[in-house]
Amino acid sequence: MSVIRLGDTAPNFTAQSTEGEINFHEWLGDSWGILFSHPADYTPVCTTELGTVAKYKPEFDKRNVKTIALSVDGLDSHKGWISDINETQNTTVSFPIIADEDKKVSTLYDMIHPNADNNLTVRSVFIIGPDKKVKLIIVYPASTGRNFDELLRVIDSLQLTAYHKVATPANWQSGDDCVIAPAVTNEQIPEMFPKGHKEVKPYLRLTPQPNL
Repeated sequence: MSVIRLGDTAPNFTAQSTEGEINFHEWLGDSWGILFSHPADYTPVCTTELGTVAKYKPEFDKRNVKTIALSVDGLDSHKGWISDINETQNTTVSFPIIADEDKKVSTLYDMIHPNADNNLTVRSVFIIGPDKKVKLIIVYPASTGRNFDELLRVIDSLQLTAYHKVATPANWQSGDDCVIAPAVTNEQIPEMFPKGHKEVKPYLRLTPQPNL
């Protein structure tokens, strides 16, 4: 079984989905991506999660993020479940759900944890950059629904820090001050961060968010 770590290339795969056959890397293209797994179809927590992702589509689109879900059930089951999600969550699911009956993708991404349940995937989340590298991994137990506001926050941080020499402090939200990377010297700050900065300690220097 493969172990995926941050910075690894996200394993490519071809699989059937509710939107046809998908080659994962080709489907991602130049976008960021979220791949997230579900223990099974017709489960209550998953129903709320997929409904939430559907409602958040404008936010993901704004950030150039594609979303794709996975469950070990088949396409017919997925399609029936989508109908339930649309009805109960008052939304329209418009992203693909992978049918992984042979557990090929689940195994490739280590989504089945035998000590949790031999047959069901845990709630894995992988955020993948346009370079196809894994930027974030979060694993929730099957009983705990994911916080998609947190995933949007993380994406904002990942996209900011990918293009600017900053990091984001605890509880950071878009618009808050950022931490200047240690590799940046004080002499470089005026040119790189013209909005100014505040030195709390020599190793803790804050600057307004540079991409706003």
